[in-house]
Amino acid sequence: MFARVILPLLVVGLALYALLDLFGSEEDERGGLPRWLWAVIIVLLPIFGAVAWIVVKQSARRASGGGRGPSSRRRRPGPSGPRRPSGPVAPDDDPEFLWRLEQEKRRREREGGGSDTP
Repeated sequence: MFARVILPLLVVGLALYALLDLFGSEEDERGGLPRWLWAVIIVLLPIFGAVAWIVVKQSARRASGGGRGPSSRRRRPGPSGPRRPSGPVAPDDDPEFLWRLEQEKRRREREGGGSDTP
């Protein structure tokens, strides 16, 4: 029963998964082949084509830097959560910028205050 029912269902399921994944993919994930050619490979060679598609897509994701580009919007953050920039995000979060701003303000007050008195 396994060889006659379950095995063909697994092959069809794998091919169907690969086809659906293919049609939801971005151009840079296809390894230089057009979408229609991948579909032909997956349909004509269900096991080999599906496994080849999965391997090519995963290697393309790793090569692209894992999170840059259009395909990164579908990725889930890792176990540690979303990545945060190592430095300040906005100028008002930067202590050095705030220090320089305060120094500039004090300099202007000194120059403005000193010129008004006789």
